[in-house]
Amino acid sequence: MSDSTRSVLHEVMEQQTLSIAKAGIITQLNARTSILAAANPVGSEFDRRKTVTENIDLPPTLVSRFDLIFLVLDPSNPTYDKRLAQHLVSLYYKDLTEEAEEHFSMEILRDYIAYAKQKFKPKLTDAAGQKLTDHYITMRQIGANRKQITAYPRQLESLIRLSEAHAKMRFSNLVEVVDV
Repeated sequence: MSDSTRSVLHEVMEQQTLSIAKAGIITQLNARTSILAAANPVGSEFDRRKTVTENIDLPPTLVSRFDLIFLVLDPSNPTYDKRLAQHLVSLYYKDLTEEAEEHFSMEILRDYIAYAKQKFKPKLTDAAGQKLTDHYITMRQIGANRKQITAYPRQLESLIRLSEAHAKMRFSNLVEVVDV
């Protein structure tokens, strides 16, 4: 990733603005949106001895801006590889009516999410707040053992947002321990 691309990502994720200079016009646009990103490891293979930031060659200041980071690893395992291959091949043999019955319709899912967002504004219970605090402290201690910072206050805010979203999906106005 080029330095200019990193700079733009920092601006968008930190200040929620995007600076544009076109045809002699310089302006800043609001950029309040979600970002979904994917990255391959340096050398095309994840090195378990390195940190995530070292593996994907992004600065910690940028990686820390993401609420969630998922590692999708593909270890070589003959049993797993066979099961995966059988599953992928089976997808092409299914009848389209069978496939349609297996999924929610997009309309139902869209209505469900819209209703949850509109009707529920969950607040943290004391127990949920304590559990979030405990998780954050644990995340910080993991890094301290390796003499690096593995969790920032931003990650705690991410955990709170995710817990609130989970409570909304349960149609609850309270964030409980089950949501953390």
